[in-house]
Amino acid sequence: MTLTLLSAWQAARERLERAGLAGPVIDARLLVEAACDATRAEIVTDPYRQLSAEQEDRLNAYLARREHREPVAHILGRKGFWKIMLNVNGHVLTPRPDTETVVDAALKAVAPHAPASILDLGVGSGAILLAILAERPAATGLGVDASEEALAVARDNAASLGLAGRLALLRGDWTEGLAEASFDLVVSNPPYIASDLIETLEPEVARYEPRLALDGGPDGLAAYRTLAPEILRVLKPGGRFAVEIGYDQKTPVEALFRAAGAAEVTTLRDLGDRDRVVTGAKKPLETKT
Repeated sequence: MTLTLLSAWQAARERLERAGLAGPVIDARLLVEAACDATRAEIVTDPYRQLSAEQEDRLNAYLARREHREPVAHILGRKGFWKIMLNVNGHVLTPRPDTETVVDAALKAVAPHAPASILDLGVGSGAILLAILAERPAATGLGVDASEEALAVARDNAASLGLAGRLALLRGDWTEGLAEASFDLVVSNPPYIASDLIETLEPEVARYEPRLALDGGPDGLAAYRTLAPEILRVLKPGGRFAVEIGYDQKTPVEALFRAAGAAEVTTLRDLGDRDRVVTGAKKPLETKT
């Protein structure tokens, strides 16, 4: 029997349900849309449009990959984040809604039309930095990552979004090589999963996401021990920072930044009401009166 858009969606949902996957309705719809070159609206307004044999084969291949717990974003090669669409693959973290809390904090720190220099440490796909630059037309950014493959993804995303002219990308180890640089804002989503917990994560993460972007050392805090003093070093006086944390890392990460000399240190909660982003500022220069 030839599948229609509607029957293909229903069959895909049932197949993913049998595989025990969470969110089968949304995953099935996204995979049908991609396999059939259809939009969500077309599934609703033209539900009995028949799939070609090629589209059926493509959908079956997508579903087989999803049954093996490959993330939908990797299957499709793209993921929406904030107000932008990003290309993603196995070399970068799949952008998550939790991380939008970093973007929200950053946008509150940068006036809409004010020139600002922004540093993203561990830029990955470019999600955070590109989302900020898309909203702040007078800002420029530098993204640093240890992975050349990740930088290639960020470079492609910057070009696709028309932001390449306001973005530089550098392969490096955090702030190494930035001795004289200073920035108005520093953002980061560093690795913060304790090493021995990575294999306990969902297969979509443990199998398919880059360990370099996940592994935060024995206690998950290794990156912050490096970043706290270095972020304060490269910030301009009065500049601000926003870094993502694990839901249970508020106290130690805040302490690291306070010990490094940060002011106004606080933690923001994400849409799930979990501690998610530590923010603060570098003290401004004292003025003599």
